[in-house]
Amino acid sequence: MASITANLPPPLLVKGRRTLFRTLQKVPFSPIKGRQSRVSVIVKATGESPDSSSSLTIVKSVQNVWDNSEDRLGLIGLGFAAIVGLWASVNLVTAIDKLPLLPNILELIGIFFSTWFVYRYLLFKPDREELSQIVNKSISNILGQ
Repeated sequence: MASITANLPPPLLVKGRRTLFRTLQKVPFSPIKGRQSRVSVIVKATGESPDSSSSLTIVKSVQNVWDNSEDRLGLIGLGFAAIVGLWASVNLVTAIDKLPLLPNILELIGIFFSTWFVYRYLLFKPDREELSQIVNKSISNILGQ
């Protein structure tokens, strides 16, 4: 169960002043000693959010791969290589970004490619259907179906 507590400053309760929280003025409240100039709003949520359930499934799938693996040293090496690759790519992008003219040229290329992609695949309905078929085919190839 998740809960959020927010303390709102007193200017929100001043009448005659336009605020985003107009309905808050109608909420009855009882001030707590020492916090008489603030209003506390407590929100509680029950159940699981989609984010927490998806993170749990990722953790469970990683645990299954780890438990069913015969070559754990290879998995450790693969994880280390992924971290090093991520670090190297971040440093490469940072180095390219510091060059005087190259970032502007790459940004222009990105704008042209985005414009071409929108014109080629997103502007007309038959092209959107073709893109949908290409994406579904790629997903089925990746998943081995």
